[in-house]
Amino acid sequence: MTTVSKQKLEEAADLVYGVFKGTPQYNWPLLSKRCGVEVWVKHENHTPIGAFKVRGGLVFMNDYKKNGGTAGVITATRGNHGQSIALAAARAGVKSTIVVPEGNSLEKNAAMKAFGGELVVHGHDFQASAEYAMARAQDEGLDMVPSFDSRLVQGVGTYGLEFFMNAPELDRVYVPIGLGSGICGVVSARDALGLKTKVYGVVMEGAPAYGLSFKAGKAVPTNTAETIADGMACRVPVPEAVETICKSVEDVVTVSDEDVKHAMRVYYTHTHNIAEGAGAAPLAALLNDREGLQGKRAGVVLSGGNIDMPLFMSVLSETDPGADPGADPSAVPAH
Repeated sequence: MTTVSKQKLEEAADLVYGVFKGTPQYNWPLLSKRCGVEVWVKHENHTPIGAFKVRGGLVFMNDYKKNGGTAGVITATRGNHGQSIALAAARAGVKSTIVVPEGNSLEKNAAMKAFGGELVVHGHDFQASAEYAMARAQDEGLDMVPSFDSRLVQGVGTYGLEFFMNAPELDRVYVPIGLGSGICGVVSARDALGLKTKVYGVVMEGAPAYGLSFKAGKAVPTNTAETIADGMACRVPVPEAVETICKSVEDVVTVSDEDVKHAMRVYYTHTHNIAEGAGAAPLAALLNDREGLQGKRAGVVLSGGNIDMPLFMSVLSETDPGADPGADPSAVPAH
């Protein structure tokens, strides 16, 4: 299993807080009203890269530098992991090469270059990019940074520690699953604090590998992974992450692209926060599950807000039934 002790999480937090002072967790009354349950949002869209991944990158690159790493690093990403490594590598004085698939987010690509990464476009999806990055690492003597690693879990687990320590005790929390570092970090924080909060993973219909793996009790790859939530577009699960999820997570639930787009609109109208697909997936899961949660307290991880403007505008242009956030069906119109 890939979990991290409280001591390791606290050590990581000290490192992370040298760069930024954590992120807030808010209870938005309008959002709670919409969900029919007290909702607490962990705002990982408020980090220096607009996503939770920066925490893992800082811990990984600090360890890399401390252990004499100088060759330079290479990694594959759909965006947020790449931004994290580019930022952290630049801070460590290390060269970074970031491989993304064709058709990747233009705005995430621009951000990775701005943070100091050398951007390379190769492959039709994340897995193809990852295989290319591994080959280049071997050919050029670079050090490969995986998208799942105990040091990444240690770093991103600090947001779980913050969430559980600063929000009221939660009955359950929903976490998006890409390759698994985030949910393993949340499980680590929950267990380190001795809480009874049930952790629910969230996957996409178009990228169900971790949902299938949870049901099978072992890593189950898929042939494709296509979804609006690019940070969750995994088709080859990490066995270590699957083991942790199977042993420590209550359930893995599936949401659709339409569910996620609805949740993105709800975030915007009810909190005026921008959520990318993966960031909105936990709220989408809660909205689907809300019937069984009356009287409970739920947490959702808004893991990132990095979405290209044309796509976000397209999502916002669609409408939902009862889209007026202030509408009260029992209210009597004034005359």
